[in-house]
Amino acid sequence: MKPFSRKCSGQVKSRGQVCNQEKQLPKTHFGFETVSPDEKADKVNQVFSRVASKYDLMNDVMSLGIHRLWKDKFIKSLDPEPGCRLLDVAGGTGDIAFRFLKHLKRKGHVTVCDMNANMLEEGMRRANTLGFDDGSFISWKEGDAMNLPFQSNSFDAYSIAFGIRNVVDIPLAVREAYRVLKPGGVFTCLEFSKVTNPLLEKVYDLYSFNLIPVYGEILAGDWKSYQYLVESIRKFPDQNEFKEMIEDEGFILVEFQNLTQGVVCIHTAFKPDT
Repeated sequence: MKPFSRKCSGQVKSRGQVCNQEKQLPKTHFGFETVSPDEKADKVNQVFSRVASKYDLMNDVMSLGIHRLWKDKFIKSLDPEPGCRLLDVAGGTGDIAFRFLKHLKRKGHVTVCDMNANMLEEGMRRANTLGFDDGSFISWKEGDAMNLPFQSNSFDAYSIAFGIRNVVDIPLAVREAYRVLKPGGVFTCLEFSKVTNPLLEKVYDLYSFNLIPVYGEILAGDWKSYQYLVESIRKFPDQNEFKEMIEDEGFILVEFQNLTQGVVCIHTAFKPDT
């Protein structure tokens, strides 16, 4: 989908500016554990600090390499036009950013925003290896998805891949996406979701809970982080619930596309251009 190619008709309620003042949140979850919002934020940050150097290797192992195909499909579904300015949130290692720039043959710009400095360091190291280190095509910013350090109406497109389930307040993160997008801008999210095939769901659960933490221990010396990553998938809203969350924050033309029978899902939406 091209960020500028779809027009919206009808009246749309004005959203105005988002207030990012800290608010009191109820207890939330860290995997299957009940914690306070501050505890979750700290624990998630610790997880990604520990796994940063092995993150892409573990993605290959856990998904049997399929995550690469999912991410390629994600970029194709975004279908950015030359000159597009993308904000990629929770994309520290640069996986989405590099695919975006290759798709556009470097005729665009991506800002990678991640709350974890270790993940950003890994991404910048990879950018240097791939020749994206001169700052012309990609910039890096440490920041929180719930309180983005960018002005309103700044980006043509917003992406977040396998990151939104780790956010303390998911609706607030979607609201922030709405704020920083230009009118007519596109929101895209790639996330694990609800498997639609009962038989595959059983196999998937057995694999996830019994093997992925083991792989984490063997390859990264970290059982608990990968156990959390598995549990966090089960706590994330299903396809329709998340679609409703996106609609509730003012986005229109909200759609989702299941991949691998719902193991992951691409959600796409637009900020009204009026």
